[in-house]
Amino acid sequence: MKDWIGLLARLVTGGVWLVAGALKLPDPASSVRAVRAYDLLPEAIVPTVGHLLPVVEVVIGLCLVVGLLVRPMSVLSALLFVAFIVGIASAWARGLQIDCGCFGGGGYDADATSKYPWEIARDVGLLALSLWLVVRPRSRWALDSLLFGPREDIATDPRPTDADSTDPDSNDADTGPVLTHAERNHDGPEHS
Repeated sequence: MKDWIGLLARLVTGGVWLVAGALKLPDPASSVRAVRAYDLLPEAIVPTVGHLLPVVEVVIGLCLVVGLLVRPMSVLSALLFVAFIVGIASAWARGLQIDCGCFGGGGYDADATSKYPWEIARDVGLLALSLWLVVRPRSRWALDSLLFGPREDIATDPRPTDADSTDPDSNDADTGPVLTHAERNHDGPEHS
């Protein structure tokens, strides 16, 4: 059941990143304007962040949707959502009325104050899904399972094996060679 929850978390979070990044890619100037509107970063790095952010969002989204590098991508996803939550809350607290720029756009928005609670709640939900994937990165239909081995629940099968047997008379192949009664009582090699 948890693997299906992981799949759902991957698809929802990855899908949101894909859409957000894809909408910003054709208009990088708008992305830069959205980053600048928060008035949190030094102007020297605003253009770099504005241009890189859509690319990073698309990469995270693609990786999560196909299940590739799920844990590191989920860590990045969680960090970005924390940054967005802090940014939106900061804008709200300072009385700024700006579009969050989450799906393109950005700049002044007369209705921003009424949108902030919903945007923060949405990002908190997506942050929770990202954290779920940080803790449980294995999920159904993930490339990680094909590239990096079997799922954890199969690799750590709790069923006892013959090697776990406490029977001292056990002659299992895992505990050493099978000896006959004569071999067990033999003190050493025979000499003629």
